[in-house]
Amino acid sequence: MSQDDCIFCQIVDGEIPSRTVFEDDVSMAFLDANPLAPGHTLVIPKRHHETLDDVPEDAAAHLFGVLHRLTPAVEHAVDADGSNVAFNNGEAAGQEVPHVHAHVIPRFHDDGGNPIHAVAGRRPDLSEEELDEIAADIESGH
Repeated sequence: MSQDDCIFCQIVDGEIPSRTVFEDDVSMAFLDANPLAPGHTLVIPKRHHETLDDVPEDAAAHLFGVLHRLTPAVEHAVDADGSNVAFNNGEAAGQEVPHVHAHVIPRFHDDGGNPIHAVAGRRPDLSEEELDEIAADIESGH
């Protein structure tokens, strides 16, 4: 998808209206148009980056700083008991808009939702050797 076709880039450019709750030179946050809960907020870098590994480190750090400040504000606004903060990174992970975006989803006791551990479906049965190999590959940057 090109930047011209990206709905989030169109929101950044003011071509599509949004309920913006935060904006600075690097990032923007707005209410999700199809919320999973009251206050469901998306936080994006203003520059078009499709996945997390495309985001420069300084912009990623800035984005996390915005999430750090905005998450309690979202929870407070809707009197939430907690929140899930997550990225769907890539199509296989459920990313529907190919522009990096973090979800801040307010959670409430007895809301019927699941913890983040439920998103991946069946848990793999990994041997100690497989776990060691995966850990070594991650550590070495593969």
